[in-house]
Amino acid sequence: MTMRRAIELAEHGRGTTYPNPLVGAVVVNGGEVVGEGWHDRRGEPHAEVNALRAAGERARGSTMYVSLEPCTHHGSTPPCVDAILEAGVERVVIGVRDPNPNVSGGGVERLREAGIDVEVVEGEPAWRARDLNAGWLSVHERRRPWVIYKAAVTLDGRMTVPGARWVTGEESRRRVHELRAWVDAVAVGMGTVRADAPRLDARDVAARKQPRRLAFGRGPLPEGSELELRPGPIDDELRALAGEGVQTLLLEGGPTLASAFLEADLVDKLLVFVAPALAGDGPTLAHGLPAPVLLKRLRAEPVGDDVLLEAYVHDP
Repeated sequence: MTMRRAIELAEHGRGTTYPNPLVGAVVVNGGEVVGEGWHDRRGEPHAEVNALRAAGERARGSTMYVSLEPCTHHGSTPPCVDAILEAGVERVVIGVRDPNPNVSGGGVERLREAGIDVEVVEGEPAWRARDLNAGWLSVHERRRPWVIYKAAVTLDGRMTVPGARWVTGEESRRRVHELRAWVDAVAVGMGTVRADAPRLDARDVAARKQPRRLAFGRGPLPEGSELELRPGPIDDELRALAGEGVQTLLLEGGPTLASAFLEADLVDKLLVFVAPALAGDGPTLAHGLPAPVLLKRLRAEPVGDDVLLEAYVHDP
């Protein structure tokens, strides 16, 4: 439960910590929460320091729950491991190890060498801690962004409804704009560019930033398009985007783009909005896959009159 609280606290930094990961921390002493904190903005104190400041003297002899391994390096702020040791914390429970030991990792070893009892959680808490920073982890571990494919379909799996502009309702379309507001980039294929001339920006939501807007394909882009053409092989473009700071990529293209990414095993998560309609005809979500794609952690959520299906191809 306390690790879950640390993850909840970390979400307060969504949209302001980039390119740093989201981190939350909880300090418990005598069965009572005595301090909470999160990393709010790059260059400002990390979650552990904020939680320790809130705990004050009650941090001595306490247990700290932190969603990511405490850092050991001197960057814009001092190492969090040093703050934990100075505060007299006796036990540290960590959600996920830092995947970049040459820069920030090694906190577990430093703490254990100093006599601190350290536990790295497993199972569901570990999965939730990784999911919190799926994009940041993907860039460090896979050298590419975390890729989310979004689609809107009818109950019979069609991506268009004859005579209708939209497949899903207003609530679902608003959710998509919220997604655009927190990912680093949104992309479609050239077929969608030519057919719909999409803007791909986040509209009518509280967007702290606009995503980069991309088109995968050889082009050329239509005159006046504000999208950024990515004409190379998909895996090469994803590695390049990761090097340019893109941690999360939302795909909104049609079946051709979806099939290309799925066939290359480059989709990590699916978000499928299902509308209460039968189209009878039209394109489906994907076609021509050489083998079935098995999904995990399927979840359904009502969104207005529609249903959002969430599933993972890969663990974060």
